[in-house]
Amino acid sequence: MGVESFIAKRLAFSKKKAFSGFIIKIAIAAVSLSVAVMIIATAFVNGFKSEIQSKVFGFMGHIQISSFESNYAFETKPIAADPELIQKIEALPATSHVQAYANKTAILKSDSVMEGIALKGIDVDFNWEFFSHYLIDGESFKMEDSKKSNNILLSKTTAKRLKVQTGDKIIAYFIQDPVRTRSFTISGIFNTGLIEYDQSFALVDIRHIQKLEGWKEKQIQGYEVFLHDADNMDETNETLYYNLLGPNLLSQTLREINPSIFDWLELQSMNERVIFTLMIIVTVINMITALLILIMERTNMIGILKALGSSNWSIRKLFLFSAAFIVGFGLLFGNLLGFFVCFLQHQFELLRLSEESYFIEVVPVHINWFTIFLINFFTLVICLLILIIPSYLISKISPVKAIRFD
Repeated sequence: MGVESFIAKRLAFSKKKAFSGFIIKIAIAAVSLSVAVMIIATAFVNGFKSEIQSKVFGFMGHIQISSFESNYAFETKPIAADPELIQKIEALPATSHVQAYANKTAILKSDSVMEGIALKGIDVDFNWEFFSHYLIDGESFKMEDSKKSNNILLSKTTAKRLKVQTGDKIIAYFIQDPVRTRSFTISGIFNTGLIEYDQSFALVDIRHIQKLEGWKEKQIQGYEVFLHDADNMDETNETLYYNLLGPNLLSQTLREINPSIFDWLELQSMNERVIFTLMIIVTVINMITALLILIMERTNMIGILKALGSSNWSIRKLFLFSAAFIVGFGLLFGNLLGFFVCFLQHQFELLRLSEESYFIEVVPVHINWFTIFLINFFTLVICLLILIIPSYLISKISPVKAIRFD
């Protein structure tokens, strides 16, 4: 049984017209395509934002704690490592990990090439989970309490520019008075796809930076605080700043430190909202057209029902119920089509991107079931509410003229 015949029976049509069935098919197709596009758009945009944010947060943490006198440059006034403070921060429900860091600019030199870089010093508390995921060659280096490691972890971008590979040795020049040098062995090469970060950072043992800066053993630049959920970032930052940190410490969210990336991601959400609006408009226009044509074709039936004593509202409800069936079938087919496309992309990675421009190679898919529910719910509600207006045409139909209408 076709969908059009299923809906026609509920309208109690005495005569089935081919044109009505065609209009119903067009309306269902329009609703289906609109819903499918909305599902695909939200899955792709959510996946894109989630992937980029996970990379950015994995690189630098959700919140950074440093000296209040920091000028937001790579080299800042050190703070004393405080195990008690770390315990308090890790005790917060939103916190997943806290680790120390220190940055220092340097010039890396291979046999024939020199490259400016910011060396990120890491301690034994460093969580390697993120970088292990993006390690493309070699391995992460292990740090021992007894002596500092002379290994370095380079990005693919930096290694390519320096024309080096895993196992090679490079010299780091530190521009200070006097100029100092350090020799490092490349233990591994990573590639996160975040060109801005990949070409700027390399990982080394924090004890090199402490010695070069003349700091004490327990002095660091600051802490990187990782959270279970990025949605808790602002709230946790306020808790840290007002309740846990002393007057000489400053906490900042990564959104405050690097707003450009998050503003760019917010533009993707704007595109998503524009797509939703356009698809809803297309759906509503098609449904209004379909309802008006159905009313025009069933003018005789409307006249007979009125002559038999049916009220305008009862007849309007008959057509609105039919419209609900059309929208319902459209939602069903649209969901199936949308999920099918998302499955194909997730399974076979058909759509690919330029990593240099978008920081990722494949369009990621992330389905938010609550968002999918809202898409279906509001599509149905908005369509039915707006269709109440054209259904008002039924009350203007005269029974006598309608019965004679052909």
